[in-house]
Amino acid sequence: MSQDHEHPHYKDVPPAAPVDWREHGVKVIKGDQLDSNTAQTPGMNRAAAINAARVGAQKIWAGTVTIHPNAKTGAHHHGALESVIYVVRGQARMRWGEHLEFTAEAGPGDFIFVPPYVPHQEINASTDAPLECVLVRSDNEAVVVNLNIDAVEQPETVFWVDPIHKHPHDH
Repeated sequence: MSQDHEHPHYKDVPPAAPVDWREHGVKVIKGDQLDSNTAQTPGMNRAAAINAARVGAQKIWAGTVTIHPNAKTGAHHHGALESVIYVVRGQARMRWGEHLEFTAEAGPGDFIFVPPYVPHQEINASTDAPLECVLVRSDNEAVVVNLNIDAVEQPETVFWVDPIHKHPHDH
């Protein structure tokens, strides 16, 4: 089969035979139908919305995570997977590094990117409100490697600087 079809961005060739799009099309997963039977880390509740078992996803996993007020997770990483966390409600404090020596905060509307193998910990920075996030990972199964880390007492705050936005202390 020739590779120069109209959609060169397709990794896999679109199906040649007719597809039953009713059965194999868009799926809506209601918020109250998420599956908490997924890999867990102490201190947080993960619930899967999108994965291989539920919707046949091949390259992505998505779900929610809730961290109770004043709670923090155990240190962990997600193997070769990339993770994106979108903060819906509450105040997230992330710690990461070999000794969780770095920290940054994120609030509602903020995105957090966690590269593969980065040891990290999510903390609910609020003492009275839950932290609610949407979580997306780059594979269809949730990989979680829980770690036993000796954490430093005073982590260093890190501000992300890109070529467009200046460091918050530089205005």
